[in-house]
Amino acid sequence: MSGHSKWSTIKRKKEKTDNQRAKVFTKIGREIAVVVREGGPDPASNSKLKDVIAKAKANNVPNDNIERIIKKASGAEAVAYEELSYEGYGPSGVAVIVEAATDSKNRTAGNVRHGFDKFGGNLGQSGCVGFLFSEKGVIIVSGVDEYGDVVVDSDKLMEDALECGASDFLEEDNIFTIYTEPDDLSAVCDALTEKGYKFESAEKAKVPATYVSLSPEDAEKMTKMLDYFEEDDDIVNVYHNWDEN
Repeated sequence: MSGHSKWSTIKRKKEKTDNQRAKVFTKIGREIAVVVREGGPDPASNSKLKDVIAKAKANNVPNDNIERIIKKASGAEAVAYEELSYEGYGPSGVAVIVEAATDSKNRTAGNVRHGFDKFGGNLGQSGCVGFLFSEKGVIIVSGVDEYGDVVVDSDKLMEDALECGASDFLEEDNIFTIYTEPDDLSAVCDALTEKGYKFESAEKAKVPATYVSLSPEDAEKMTKMLDYFEEDDDIVNVYHNWDEN
């Protein structure tokens, strides 16, 4: 089936230091805070919260942490984070979307603009690259364990994924990318979990229709840009159409 793996991005993030993994927890915490404020603390009636909880669990955020974040976010003294989205171009015109959850719009806007400018890109107008992406549920399953032994049968996983409601399936070097309609992500995750599958990643994401390759020099700039954005606690998601493989 058609598609393109996010594994390069996921793997790069998973190879970060403990300090940077803690940043992932912080960013997901902000995402939870935003959706709790919008739709309440009960994932049964707040589908956005249910999706972010699935993302949190795939990133190994402990259940106690998740419950504590939800409780804090629903309290009277919770920080009121604002959701913001920026669009622009990386080196050689790579399309980039930056999503933030912040308590200081001016600070975040300045930091995002600086990130684009510093690494050979430029911040654009709203909508300048958004049309190149579509929102999908994206689930990543590794077919091998930490020792490199094959632990997932690709044909069985594809059959199970489609039976559970997935819309597309991609296999690449024993890494499986399962796509769902945005509103089906939680249900597909739950169904696959019941069948015993574990996820490297599970989240709603903006998936580009096409990808572009970069020269080694521009690839280095793009990597530095992504690292810069990942270091910023205000920035919770970055999407792009650079082919990292």
